[in-house]
Amino acid sequence: MNMKSPEHDVRKAVALAYKEGQFAPLVVAKGRGITAEAIIAFAKESGVHVHESPEMVSLLMQVDLDRFIPPELYMAVAELLAWIYRLENRDEHLRKPSG
Repeated sequence: MNMKSPEHDVRKAVALAYKEGQFAPLVVAKGRGITAEAIIAFAKESGVHVHESPEMVSLLMQVDLDRFIPPELYMAVAELLAWIYRLENRDEHLRKPSG
């Protein structure tokens, strides 16, 4: 017998935005199920890297929309943003013609 709750199986997504000069990233979209799928699809179509971390999403789902992330998440989100920055710069470097 599988005792997993249906809630556990529902896909979740949170979108963050960060502009230079802001003191923290802002939660700009979040959702479950179809809404989560739409957030992920829109991000991918827009060329935004999607990072899957159930633990991070679970924490960010607790933050209200249009609110800055709490200080407790600064380090984890900073590491994620640094990872994305490295990916984007690596990808950009690979696209540039040499010579």
